[in-house]
Amino acid sequence: MIQNPVVRMAELEIVAQRLEAYRALLAEEIEASVALEEGVLSLSAVSIREAPNHIRILEVYASQAAYEAHLRTPHFLKYKKETAGMVMSLTLVDVDPIVMRAKR
Repeated sequence: MIQNPVVRMAELEIVAQRLEAYRALLAEEIEASVALEEGVLSLSAVSIREAPNHIRILEVYASQAAYEAHLRTPHFLKYKKETAGMVMSLTLVDVDPIVMRAKR
């Protein structure tokens, strides 16, 4: 059991005309983060069905240090740079886990 995980919900609104490009960059960044970073426990992205350019990402990191290390990785910095003109709004919400389970 992880003692002090960092759990965050990112709420984004993407320029509708850039949505497919954004989704491809997001998928690339999530795959790299989970594969390459031990401290990234999970990243899950979904879109709001009635407003597909509204994206939600549930982020779970092993610790604050793991989260801060994630922000400095080449794949995250590439994602931030290449999506900068696509993101109309970004809100980061710190959340407290109640129950989080997944099958292996």
